[in-house]
Amino acid sequence: MRRLLGASMVAALLLSACVTINVYFPAAEAKEAAKVFVEKVINDAEAPKSDGGGGMAYEAPRHGFRLAAFDPLMLLGISPAYAQSPDFNIQTPAIAAIQGRMEQRFDSQLRPHFDSGALGFTEDGLVVVRDAAALALKDRVPVNTAVADENRDRKAVYREIAVANGHPEWEAQIRSVFAKQWVDSARSGWWYQRGGAWKQK
Repeated sequence: MRRLLGASMVAALLLSACVTINVYFPAAEAKEAAKVFVEKVINDAEAPKSDGGGGMAYEAPRHGFRLAAFDPLMLLGISPAYAQSPDFNIQTPAIAAIQGRMEQRFDSQLRPHFDSGALGFTEDGLVVVRDAAALALKDRVPVNTAVADENRDRKAVYREIAVANGHPEWEAQIRSVFAKQWVDSARSGWWYQRGGAWKQK
């Protein structure tokens, strides 16, 4: 009886440890998904076209998972595939609606002011008026309004992506991945923050 109880406790501990270890933020999948999302928003004649043809879901590569020769989950009758990270989902109606607004706003209101140097990307994944003097007087109110709307949508989309993947606690990590991707996808001459200082790409 004591041996049976001991074996049960070991099995429970193994299961608990495996669940804890295997619930992790899928950084590589998030980075690829962010690239698809950001390039669609920023997309212009200069932008490289995504292989996904504008789709928003990212399918993790099949060769991306390496399985050890022995997995403790096998002892419990659980397939190792169960512990793998699910595809990183950025395809929900709410996310698509936000992305559509961001894409339209970027083309019609924001892009010219990134080109002029008036706007820049912040380190926390938002947009800011970097140089108000680069804005014509008539443009200042509309641009400030567009920036406020953009930042509201950006915060919402980071939250929605975390929720769509079943992990609201990932919001800060998703924001960080996107913040880097906005800079990586920025066009030559655009401005971004790094270490509190402004840099030009």
